[in-house]
Amino acid sequence: MLDPRVRAFLVQHTGHEPEDEALWLAALTHGSTGEKRNYERLEFLGDRVLGLAVAEWLYQNSDEPEGRLSQRLNALVSRATCASIARDIGLGPHMRLGKQARDDGGEDSDNILGDVMEAIIGACFTERGFEPARDMVRLLWADTLAGKTGKRKHPKSALQEWAAGNRRRMPEYRLIDRSGPDHALRFTVEVSVHKVGSAQATANSKQDAETLAAEEFMKKFA
Repeated sequence: MLDPRVRAFLVQHTGHEPEDEALWLAALTHGSTGEKRNYERLEFLGDRVLGLAVAEWLYQNSDEPEGRLSQRLNALVSRATCASIARDIGLGPHMRLGKQARDDGGEDSDNILGDVMEAIIGACFTERGFEPARDMVRLLWADTLAGKTGKRKHPKSALQEWAAGNRRRMPEYRLIDRSGPDHALRFTVEVSVHKVGSAQATANSKQDAETLAAEEFMKKFA
């Protein structure tokens, strides 16, 4: 059964009451939970639905040539963009993660956030068809499609977009130290971009250390 808070979250961002609860639970479930049904197949489907929805919007609202449309499409449906939108709507706390994945910062992982965002689109398409799924995408991507900056970007998203925009490899995060007692752990993380440089930061959680490291990298190199 869907938790009432999760149900309210889905209604707010999809515009509809979830009907097949098992479908939506699967869309929110990471493989680390050990559950047989997780988001992977729905993410595969949602990725394609998202691409079509955004491509249609670009075709209808821009007279740019094909090359420029393709370039913009790739940016709008990228993992970094999906994760950024997931953060903006507060998706992280509603995802179902195994303990280890959550302890390792999975709630703020670009990969997991992006995948679950696409899985939700896939679930909407499965339950209601393309038009409601397209409407959901247009609502959630509205500011991004319009080219508005909106809220300040999350440092990890900002760094990923900077790397892509400068034709660099994606940032790599590495845990280089974990110390202290269980009740006061300290994590030191290094983020690096190939042929650019690296930066380190320390915090009380791995995800906070990654965020601070990304912020430090941007200060040094962006």
